[in-house]
Amino acid sequence: MGTPELPVPDGLVLRPFRGVRFAVEDPAKVTSPPYDLISDADVEALLSSHPNNVVRLILPCSPAGDSSSAPVPGQDTEPRPVAGAPSSPEAGRENSHPGTGPASPRPGTGPEGSRTGTAPEKRPGAGPSPQAQAPLGGQPDTVTPLPAQAPLESRYIEARDTLKAWLDSGVLVADDVPALYVYEQSGAGVLQRGLIGDVGLTDPEQRIILPHEDVMPGPVADRLALMSTTQANLEPIFLLYDGANGTATRLVDAVASDRQPQVSARTEDGLTHRLWAITDPEEIAAINADLHDRQALIADGHHRYATYRVLQRQEHESHLQADPAGEPAPDGDEPTPPPTGPAPERTGPAAGPIRPVPEPIDQASQRVDSAGARRHDPSAQVDGAPAGEDGPADAGRSTAGPWDFGLALLVDTSAYPPDLQAIHRVIPGLPLDEAAARAKGSWRVHDYDDLALGLAALETAAEPAFLLAGESGAHLLTDPDPVQLAHAMPPDRSGRWNSLNTSVLSEFVMPKVWGMRDDERTVRIVHHDARAAARLAARSGGTAVILNPLKAEEVLAVAAGGERVPRKSTSFGPKPRTGLVLRTFAID
Repeated sequence: MGTPELPVPDGLVLRPFRGVRFAVEDPAKVTSPPYDLISDADVEALLSSHPNNVVRLILPCSPAGDSSSAPVPGQDTEPRPVAGAPSSPEAGRENSHPGTGPASPRPGTGPEGSRTGTAPEKRPGAGPSPQAQAPLGGQPDTVTPLPAQAPLESRYIEARDTLKAWLDSGVLVADDVPALYVYEQSGAGVLQRGLIGDVGLTDPEQRIILPHEDVMPGPVADRLALMSTTQANLEPIFLLYDGANGTATRLVDAVASDRQPQVSARTEDGLTHRLWAITDPEEIAAINADLHDRQALIADGHHRYATYRVLQRQEHESHLQADPAGEPAPDGDEPTPPPTGPAPERTGPAAGPIRPVPEPIDQASQRVDSAGARRHDPSAQVDGAPAGEDGPADAGRSTAGPWDFGLALLVDTSAYPPDLQAIHRVIPGLPLDEAAARAKGSWRVHDYDDLALGLAALETAAEPAFLLAGESGAHLLTDPDPVQLAHAMPPDRSGRWNSLNTSVLSEFVMPKVWGMRDDERTVRIVHHDARAAARLAARSGGTAVILNPLKAEEVLAVAAGGERVPRKSTSFGPKPRTGLVLRTFAID
């Protein structure tokens, strides 16, 4: 059997969809942070706030007292191969929890596996093996899709059944008309507006949607099991683009200023979230005309975007297994991943307007236009064969479907610059005095008795620069020896990649100066809070490595060049709240 030819968007596409929303008195109580920022304690708190909190869908587990086999929060179960789904909720989470006391990493959990508070004791079978968790290097297609008859863990089935029950009972209600949704987050010093819609899926080689981090197979397999079982996108990924305050952004601001929101919710973090629906076809067409030639950067949700693409191929292969008459394919006729190849570069803000078509496709029946509408009505096709045709020549054609899009929030950085914060490291096994002494052979080291003075000096220091902190003061590293630095940095990387402070840390400071690797076995992660990192280092008798945040334009430049920044280089915010609007394939 052949392989399906996937629909190829002809630009950045944001298609309207029929949003599914909670019909509750206080929508804030049914929302949550993104799934990968939720600790076990957070799960309990969210469920206490409302029994129908969206966390029951994105991190399904048995309520207290339930004797079913689904795990309770924090319980690890027997691991499943990458071809299936990882067992523990932690094994599928994209980021460590951004609290003030990160936990020791669990080997084989998510990309980092660090959590807030005291590290839970590792149980047998806590997740895929370290080998299985090697980065995919931005190639999510190497994650094997779930076989059609693969047994699913009860928690994924629980999420599917809960979603259906809430739809049947009216807890969740679908909007009558497809829409793009204006989404606003506001609070003290915070204002961000953007558009939520179905983004057309593209390969990174097309340079339309740019990833900037590698992905791990465990989280992709977990989200794949959830999305394929529920047939839904339960939370949006976060995309940034330079819209130059264009038509789309002006319309977003006009809607937020002049129209009544459909949803308004104030969450416990002090932010107010508001949602408006744009249903006018002319306004939707104007938005997509403005977006068409622009590039988007994945700010948050790399694993979910990778999952979108794996699910897309999985669904198309599933449809291809039926012959034109609708009969199943013979046993043993397994689909194989379609070949991929290099694509022409895209010009524009960071690369160019040439959009590759990786494989020849029927443009009339499969291509997605800039307004988000399929050129040919998929309802008039059966298993990829255009209406009125029924023959082997058309059997390999894929019909465009809801899995060719993924739920996304798109924000114009020219109007609403993102809050990009640093992610600090703590090395428990490296005493601060030893770290500073070793650094003196290749760096200029400035000593500070007071952490505040060291932080102030770091803020104004020329990059690369790092502040080492712990039990006995702080030490600022500046002005590295240029010969040693040049020798340490990989020659096959671009100059912009080699100039990133996280690149210098991972390629020079950690391995060459200290003789260790910047990985989850050696290093603990602390999001944003430099003082929390210093406290953790002091408690562990180790060293905190405090960094300045990267600049958004640096990340975009690296991504536009087809490279990925080192692990845990960025933390973009504010992230979209989960539960304000959901997307199901059947309703979409």
